[in-house]
Amino acid sequence: MSMLRNLATSLINSRDERIVTTLPKAKELRPFVERAITLSCRARSLEGARAIHLRRQAAGFFHAGNMQQAALTGKRGQLRLPRTAGVAAVKRLFDELGERYKDRPGGYTRILKLGTREGDNAEVAIIELVDNPRELEALENARKRAKHTPSKKKKTDRAKVAKASGQAKVAEEADRPAANDAIEAAGSQASDSVGEVENSKSQAAEDDAK
Repeated sequence: MSMLRNLATSLINSRDERIVTTLPKAKELRPFVERAITLSCRARSLEGARAIHLRRQAAGFFHAGNMQQAALTGKRGQLRLPRTAGVAAVKRLFDELGERYKDRPGGYTRILKLGTREGDNAEVAIIELVDNPRELEALENARKRAKHTPSKKKKTDRAKVAKASGQAKVAEEADRPAANDAIEAAGSQASDSVGEVENSKSQAAEDDAK
């Protein structure tokens, strides 16, 4: 239990919201710290004694802080000892994480395997809180890149249009000589027919004159 409390305190107070530990410890820590986060989420909708009760329950998942209230302690007048990391973890749990995960039904942590460790060959893993600032920043950057970069489908459509227009142009150029030949053939045929009509008319006139 003491080991899980230390790991939970380190995870909640971590600047990157992640810690590296062995895989069995990470699997044991995951449900332990998620129960504490669930208590902080439930406390968001409660007030008064009920919220305080949930806060006290969540404090049991971390080491208790220094309870000395005197400003000066000891014969030499030493300053009061600072509050421990467990108190800071409970404060951050209810002030920040409870608000972040208030609409999330569960799954507040993620485990990433890192392989085996040299020396004792133990399996090492990262356990981290989801929706952390680093993850949200990476998603925002990916969204911006996707917005400014044309998609592969659009590029493919543009290539198809360009290819089709090129093929149409080539076909038009290839059909142009054939069209010209057809026009010339039609013109010569028309001139021949006109000549035949004129010859028939002249022949008919000669026959009438006779």
